[in-house]
Amino acid sequence: MAVVAGLLLQPATTAVLLGAAVVLFGLYLLSSTFRLRKEPPGPRPLPLIGNLLQLDLHRPYQSLYELSKKYGSVFTVHFGGRKVIVLAGYKAVKEALVHHAIEFGDRDISPVLRDLYNGHGIMFANGDSWKEMRRFTLANLHDFGMGKRKIGEKIIEEVQYLTEVFERHGGEPFDTKLPLVYSVANVTSSVLYGRRFDYTDPLFQEMVCRSPRNTKIWYPIIQIYNWCPRLARWLKSWGAVVENVERNKERVRRLVRDQRDTLCAQERRGFVDSFLIRQREESDWQKTFFHEENLVTSVINLFAAGTDTTATTLHWALLLMAKYPHVQERVQEELSQVIGSRQPREEDRKALTYTNAVIHEIQRVANVDPISIPHAASCDVTFRGFSIRKGTRVIPLLMSVLLDESQWESPHSFNPDHFLDHQGRFVRRDAFMPFSAGRRACLGEGLARTELFLIFTSLLQNFSFAPPPGVSEAELDLTPVGGDMLSPAPHKLCAVSRA
Repeated sequence: MAVVAGLLLQPATTAVLLGAAVVLFGLYLLSSTFRLRKEPPGPRPLPLIGNLLQLDLHRPYQSLYELSKKYGSVFTVHFGGRKVIVLAGYKAVKEALVHHAIEFGDRDISPVLRDLYNGHGIMFANGDSWKEMRRFTLANLHDFGMGKRKIGEKIIEEVQYLTEVFERHGGEPFDTKLPLVYSVANVTSSVLYGRRFDYTDPLFQEMVCRSPRNTKIWYPIIQIYNWCPRLARWLKSWGAVVENVERNKERVRRLVRDQRDTLCAQERRGFVDSFLIRQREESDWQKTFFHEENLVTSVINLFAAGTDTTATTLHWALLLMAKYPHVQERVQEELSQVIGSRQPREEDRKALTYTNAVIHEIQRVANVDPISIPHAASCDVTFRGFSIRKGTRVIPLLMSVLLDESQWESPHSFNPDHFLDHQGRFVRRDAFMPFSAGRRACLGEGLARTELFLIFTSLLQNFSFAPPPGVSEAELDLTPVGGDMLSPAPHKLCAVSRA
């Protein structure tokens, strides 16, 4: 009987063992999948609002920087219901943007940008259209002077107008911001249109003041729209945002019409002319990427990118020189010794080692673009042991690179020695990334570097900058203001002639 019972139980036992094996194998697969899909750590999100209560929406860069100290170089936050991966520190940002350039090469296009610009242009586009526009733009920026002597000549010409504006104040306190913006905007205009504008031209003033990145007053409504577009559309301030964008587009269309009416294929004046000529060359250009909306949006992108960050950096530069007069005096001493009273030129940069170090340190401390424009994962990717899904928004926290304690000796101080060796020679630093890096690095980096050098050296050659009477250097406030782009708080300085 025992033998019979054993024979009867054997199939049941075998089935149980097989079932247990299947369960164990399934658990193994699930655990392996879990390990493969391990997501970056981060604060626990709340339903609907995510981590918004843990973020200062007026200073999101600072909140993310503080979170990086707790959660590491790769972490997750939730903006409403949207998952975002944040990259912090030099090594993580460089690894992602340079060594994994394809995987992190897409642009994340937020709802507000998608609905306002429809995937056109250069900055907020992906795919074949972006590739063609970027390739075309790079070629034309090179043709119209980026990195060449002739753009330096245009900048030097513009500096003369800027100097006249500063001289009119006779050493009395004034806000340096608007003249700097006008000056840089005119350099950008010379590349786009082949012309400059008078500072008093109402069209030019409106173009500058309504630049897409000049959005501090719209910043809260933009955040709300990205969180819940349906809700934001009912708010009155959203209508003002749309009106601002449409008016800006119409101004560009008007300038493009003027360029088209006076177009000469044998004499291209700037980027717009090149685009219009390319349109004519296409057999059926309406089916290509060279259509009107791509032109208008690309011009808006280039004008904003080519003007706002450079002008804001120069605004910081003059404030920092007034704040640290010993640095200003040393720059002026070097200018006097190396080039004397003649106009500084781009080729002087190598000889002006201390001045070059100061400009780089200004860019690092100014931290104008602390968050950079968000990227998106172009495919499923495993990065530093973490799984990141295709389409996930990825934020390279440039602020954390420029303040990385493992890369800078005194990251929270203004210290030009960061860019000098023991012999006083200029040294490049890999962690210097104000223009970002990789496939989405700033198109106009070469132009911006030339503008910063020539305008800064020309102004310090002609003027000494100081606080208003009754205000000490210590009282000058370096606390930044702004949402996605950091500017100095409103202030006035005295530009005292050195003549």
